Amino acid sequence: MNFGTGTASGKAGNQMDWNVNNAFKTFKDMEPKSVMDMALIPTIDPIDIGLGSSEKGNLTPTAKPRKKTMTSVYLKFFETAPDGKSRRCKFCGQSYSIATATGNLGRHLSNRHPGYDKSGDAVTSSAPQPTTVIKKPQSQPKPPQVDFDHLNWLLIKWLILASLPPSTLEERWLSNSFKFLNPSIQLWPGDKYEAVFREVFRSMQEDVKASLEQVSSKVAITLDFWTSYEQIFYMSVMCQWIDENWSFQKVLLDICHIPYPSGGAEIYHSLVKVLKMYNMDNRVLSCTHDNSQNAMHACHTLKEDLDGQKVGPFCYIPCAARTLNMIIDDGLRTTRPVISKIREFVLEMNAASEIREDFIQLTTAYQEGTWKFPLDASSRWSGNYQMLDVVRKAGKSIDAVIRKYEETLGSRMLLSIQEKNAVSVIHAYLEPFYKTTNNICTNKVPTIGLVLFFMDHISEMIAACRDSRHSPDWLKNAAEDMAKKSRSYNSQVCNIFTYMTAILDPRIKCELIPESLNSENYLEEARTHFMRNYSTSHFSSIGSAYGAHEVEDAGSVSFAEEIARKKRRATMSTTTDELTQYLSEPPASIPTDVLEWWKVNSTRYPRLSVMARDFLAVQATSVAPEELFCGKGDEIDKQRFCMPHNSTQALLCIRSWTQGGIKLKYKSTEIDYERLMELAVAAAVDNSTAGFDKKQK
Repeated sequence: MNFGTGTASGKAGNQMDWNVNNAFKTFKDMEPKSVMDMALIPTIDPIDIGLGSSEKGNLTPTAKPRKKTMTSVYLKFFETAPDGKSRRCKFCGQSYSIATATGNLGRHLSNRHPGYDKSGDAVTSSAPQPTTVIKKPQSQPKPPQVDFDHLNWLLIKWLILASLPPSTLEERWLSNSFKFLNPSIQLWPGDKYEAVFREVFRSMQEDVKASLEQVSSKVAITLDFWTSYEQIFYMSVMCQWIDENWSFQKVLLDICHIPYPSGGAEIYHSLVKVLKMYNMDNRVLSCTHDNSQNAMHACHTLKEDLDGQKVGPFCYIPCAARTLNMIIDDGLRTTRPVISKIREFVLEMNAASEIREDFIQLTTAYQEGTWKFPLDASSRWSGNYQMLDVVRKAGKSIDAVIRKYEETLGSRMLLSIQEKNAVSVIHAYLEPFYKTTNNICTNKVPTIGLVLFFMDHISEMIAACRDSRHSPDWLKNAAEDMAKKSRSYNSQVCNIFTYMTAILDPRIKCELIPESLNSENYLEEARTHFMRNYSTSHFSSIGSAYGAHEVEDAGSVSFAEEIARKKRRATMSTTTDELTQYLSEPPASIPTDVLEWWKVNSTRYPRLSVMARDFLAVQATSVAPEELFCGKGDEIDKQRFCMPHNSTQALLCIRSWTQGGIKLKYKSTEIDYERLMELAVAAAVDNSTAGFDKKQK
């Protein structure tokens, strides 16, 4: 099972097993027990929950004297298997031997499906019964075939997918809506939902921890920060690596509350705690932070700590996406009032079909392009560029629509000639920035090398604008501020680690690496690092051409011969090592899939490919670029901001883990949601059929 965005495929034996711990069987494997029966264990503590009924009948009631007349009543709730050897409960699938006494079937109904056993009592009681009691079951529609705890588990899944806190289900209107559909429905109380979330979090976290212990390569981590509506500061720690099948993997390690004053020291201690919890403090190669001073201070302290322990190299780098976003913000500074005007118009147009239809007709008449609604009006970079784009390409249509609906929109939205000229200038200037961000967002693996390649191009565009005689002064001033941020980023990212990561991208190598990073000293350091850490130590069984011969006659050679052989080995390693051979070949084309390239060529470079697996996992951005540049990030920020403290860690981690392919578990037992959904669909069909039959009668 893959995490994240791994795309390279391979044999199943090479895939990392991200299923739940093999020591525990899934519900599907535990035959003949069903998903509902496994949850109802004899010793249930106050916060335990079952997958059967939510009524108090979960506990085994005192056994009643068996009645001979119960046989035919209880059997109607069970169906006989085709082989005639077992009976299966129509509600939950529990199977019993055909020889099982009907009293056991009655107890099954009492324990797992309270209410159905009572209908049997009413019909089969030895005392005389009123006629109305006998006819009552016939006049009622067929009861639902999904126990009420099933509904609570389905609501658990809904809360996770929607990133909603358990307190959502405490709204009276929601509970009353369910009771309108079925008065017997009982939703769990809020504290029970919270207890379930905490237990699911603990169970799934153990699976994550066990799986990470199987990772053989170095890993990279990224940090992201935000503040909730309760003014609580959080940090998410994400882990990335490349597995042995050359698939990119990632998993959220934790959501940490950073205590006041939320500075570098507090971030450092929280980060170290997470790394030690997962036994990863000696396997981390890099950390990509959000460019804040506190995060930089925490990463610097962690580097000093790891360097002192001599566990291996470690580097930390700023987020390229955040840097690029700040650079673009400087470029938009002068035209922000214009962008705000046009965004107000676009929001009105998105909301009113009449205005929208007029705009479409006018753009067709004026040949001003085809527009797909709703237009992106986000305040992020994608939305800002969309505002510039609509003014630049459909200016006549906008003016005509505003004039037609002047009473509704007001003339304030009309742009002056000067404002339109400014939009044209900034639109042309920022178009390469828009193409760059789109490429970074859509690239399957935006490696350090590729991102540095784009950032170098951005720096060139800024310098050209600043030095051009044709650029207006307001744009030159903006370009100067943009250049400062670009230089700051280059100074932070220029080091031997990013150099090694860049050249190991077969599309970049030394030919396309930025000039500021291309250094003969770096190349020699990279070769030294490769020879020291990957050339021999990782492949102790692979010796030089003289290895076997030397072992045989080590005691008979002269001292001079030993020196001669050392000289030969040194010559061999410097002239024919894999790094030299790799760099001597021309770069691959830019559209090349980097991980697929290494998967194919790993046999040619067995030692260098191990180094590539480590370093290509180093992240250029601390968050997914589309979350920063596109409207998708608005929804994420909204969910994080509104999340209460008692739900943030468990809910966001569980959501990320399930999206990554980890099965949702409760107390080491997998929740079979496919089975629950099948039961829910079957119950809906049965209820619909029963309602139709009743109407026909």
